[in-house]
Amino acid sequence: MLTINNYESNNVIETFSEGKLEQKDYDELIPLLEKKIYKFGKIRWYFEVKNFDGWTIKAMWSDFKFDVKHHDDLEKVAIIGNKRWHEWMAEVMRPFTSADIKYFENEKRSEAKEWILN
Repeated sequence: MLTINNYESNNVIETFSEGKLEQKDYDELIPLLEKKIYKFGKIRWYFEVKNFDGWTIKAMWSDFKFDVKHHDDLEKVAIIGNKRWHEWMAEVMRPFTSADIKYFENEKRSEAKEWILN
């Protein structure tokens, strides 16, 4: 399940994921990301995960296609989680984007928000 906070007035999008990401999540998320890219050029993404179980195959494919198409359109990505494999996920993303990607433990949530905004 994915919850999205889309701030219309700036280039930041905030998402909260729990469980497994499905195609319906990307059907909602990708148009919002592309709208922000069109409006602001580069965007910043705060991505908080809780009990994350990965992606369905179809959702993973949508994620990959977005990453390839928008390689240079993400400025910063903050990944916030409570498992060390989330840090690994941040490393896996690096070849698919020119964004500055940082991983933060849950207790550093406020630090992540400050970093993504500045």
